[in-house]
Amino acid sequence: MQNVIKRVKYNARRAAGNVGDRPGLIIVPDGALKPHIAMFSYNKDELVTSEGKDIKVILAQLKKCDDHTHWIKINGLGDAELIEQIGEHLNINPLVLEDIANIHQRPKFDEYDDYVFSTSRIVHFNGDDELVNHQFSTIIKDNIIISFEEDHEEYFEAVKARLKVGKGAIRTAGPSYMCYALTDTIIDTYFILLAQIGDKLDAIEDKVYNDADKSIMFNSQQIKRTLIIIRRASWPERDKINDMIRSESPLITSEVKLFLRDAYDHCIQAMDLIENYKEVTSSIIDLYLSMVSNRMNEIMKVLTIISVIFIPLTFIAGIYGMNFAHVDDKGHVLKNNIPELYWPNGYVYALLLMLSIAATLVYVFWKKGWFNRL
Repeated sequence: MQNVIKRVKYNARRAAGNVGDRPGLIIVPDGALKPHIAMFSYNKDELVTSEGKDIKVILAQLKKCDDHTHWIKINGLGDAELIEQIGEHLNINPLVLEDIANIHQRPKFDEYDDYVFSTSRIVHFNGDDELVNHQFSTIIKDNIIISFEEDHEEYFEAVKARLKVGKGAIRTAGPSYMCYALTDTIIDTYFILLAQIGDKLDAIEDKVYNDADKSIMFNSQQIKRTLIIIRRASWPERDKINDMIRSESPLITSEVKLFLRDAYDHCIQAMDLIENYKEVTSSIIDLYLSMVSNRMNEIMKVLTIISVIFIPLTFIAGIYGMNFAHVDDKGHVLKNNIPELYWPNGYVYALLLMLSIAATLVYVFWKKGWFNRL
């Protein structure tokens, strides 16, 4: 059986700054992808889209569609200048911009005077069955929501499809609803991920009963580690959603808060599944260790039976293997020095005695049912 889950793929790109650097410094790690900008400007009647790689695309569409709600979707954080330009145009605190570039933030929701900032974690299996843990950030200000993603993968195709169709509240409920839709999609990916983990746990459990080997323990431990990572993403995500529900910012409308309560319930369900799967994983590990211990006990039982049978035979062979003299130096017969050694049929008698003892012990063990339980 091959490993059901490969090692967790951590993002090795960390901020390259030095200890003691000033707060708010934007440092793009080596290897960060260059940004791709997709902009969606929408209202009840129309949807206008554009794409590009610099802030000119954003400014042009903001000017063109001044009565629309705007979703600015940025994939890739490899351009510090673009992040700074967005911060200057929207008057965003440099600490927020630093959190966007520093891709190891926990999910959170921060309120400022005229905008709000939130982060989430996108956790999923990639095509190589490796666990990927990426950061997702959003800024909401006025009628604009800007989302920042680490890579160029498309995680929100369903949201874009809903936006194109134009049904429901997605085009009319403002940028806070878009933030809810993106957050809810991220939580839905947790359920997909947990369903995949559930299938892997079922496969491991079947292997425990049918063809157990040490890979069970390794794979179970890897799944347990994966669940811990998902838990680290989902628990603060619940707190983030709760902060959004309790927020007094006018950017988070009362209509959207109703939807956020539903997302909060989904997050609680995901957390329950995580805890259940962690218990199942621990149970599988304990079951495998118990089976190994029982298998070792069975082996020791067989060796014990063999030892018990041969101990008296070894004792007899040891006695008659002692080299005591039959006569002394003067030729006198020593009658008490193992006279059986000089019987005409002593060897045959010894063998018969050994066989009878062995047969008796085997019969006793058989009557006790020891052989049936081997």
